[in-house]
Amino acid sequence: MKKTVVIDVVGLSLSIIGEHTPFLKDYISKNNLSSIDPMLPAVTTAVQSTYVTGKWPSEHGIVGNGWYDREDCEIKFWKQSNKLVHAEKIWERAKKVDTAFTCAKMFWWYNMYSSADFAVTPRPNYLADGRKIPDCYSHPAELRDKLQKELGQFPLFQFWGPGANIKSTQWIADASILTDQWHDPTLSLIYLPHLDYCLQKFGPDISKIGEELKAIDAVIAQLVSYFEKRNAQIIILSEYGIAPVNNPIHLNRLFRKNDLLQIRVERGLELLDPGASKAFVVADHQVAHVYINDPSVTNKVKSILEKVQGIELIMDKTAQQNYHIGNARSGDLVLMADAESWFTYYFWLDDAVAPDYARAVDIHKKPGYDPVEMFMTSKLRAGYKLLRKKIGLRYVMDVIPLDATLIKGSHGRVATPSEFHPVIISGESLNKNISATDVYNVIWDSLN
Repeated sequence: MKKTVVIDVVGLSLSIIGEHTPFLKDYISKNNLSSIDPMLPAVTTAVQSTYVTGKWPSEHGIVGNGWYDREDCEIKFWKQSNKLVHAEKIWERAKKVDTAFTCAKMFWWYNMYSSADFAVTPRPNYLADGRKIPDCYSHPAELRDKLQKELGQFPLFQFWGPGANIKSTQWIADASILTDQWHDPTLSLIYLPHLDYCLQKFGPDISKIGEELKAIDAVIAQLVSYFEKRNAQIIILSEYGIAPVNNPIHLNRLFRKNDLLQIRVERGLELLDPGASKAFVVADHQVAHVYINDPSVTNKVKSILEKVQGIELIMDKTAQQNYHIGNARSGDLVLMADAESWFTYYFWLDDAVAPDYARAVDIHKKPGYDPVEMFMTSKLRAGYKLLRKKIGLRYVMDVIPLDATLIKGSHGRVATPSEFHPVIISGESLNKNISATDVYNVIWDSLN
């Protein structure tokens, strides 16, 4: 099979390709660019799973970055086992055709316990004293050690949170090149997250994100230059574009006011108890899953939602099938925001009793996605916390604001203007618009 590399540039769309991306602009002029029709939900884990299986979320089961586990009665976000994806992956099919085929999965999601030959993914060390130490997970295990010996510790705090910057993306690019030099995989899947940060913070405002565009353009140039010399087929794509928003919707607060949520108070702070709630919302960018534990409140829930400004679609299980998202994991109702809106996970009515994780970067404890984690309340406060860490005192890095209006860009919905559609760039001539499931075929054709 032909050597192929797929470079996933998160958030890339026509809206931001231009004078600040000179390499990419020139590269497109020599190759072919097509738009990918946004799928529901247009979020990282679901889209990546569709790209590598050729199946919709209704089939592979990844209905969002997180969902409610009805057996554990827990909301789980950003899990990493590849076994959660219930469909054959492209590298598994390729191995049946060519026994010499190998795949390197560099920071694409669901990267633990995968059948890929080489895999690297973020995985901090959680110490008994509460500290979180930057690290990553790899298969084979020694690959992590070799990469960190060459490149230094994986910069986890530059991968997500208020410190997120180009350093993490550069580390991934360098690690991908080293992995290719050491193992020469047939297929490399490379994830470059950098634009996710600035585009969610500021929206597609070129005046504010110009330098970030230049930074990612340089990393793309580095990878393309390297893999061209390796005679690889190169595909550059994105999972979604990020469009401007200005209206955060706090559905769990609304449900609470209508006596649908169960709240526990621990140490004077409030926690959402999803298993004991009559109904609650799992928010994920511009898509939200509504889980109803008490069927008797179903009509009440629908009546509440129908009055909320900013909700464009309310889909029951039947309607979900029309958007290829209906699955045992999806909510009893799935909501899609309108073009200007997005959903928060917030459930408290008074910031003074917000849970301790609300003011921290804590992607696994929060019962929904929280883009506000990219902002910081005070550098002085953060410096004080780091000082406590350095002198060996316990600390909580509670520096995240509770102001959802800070977010100016979002994604997840399907009915976005074409300039915010994800794109795919390759040497092959494709239709002007392709579906998300067609991306699988583009990769497969490149391999053959």
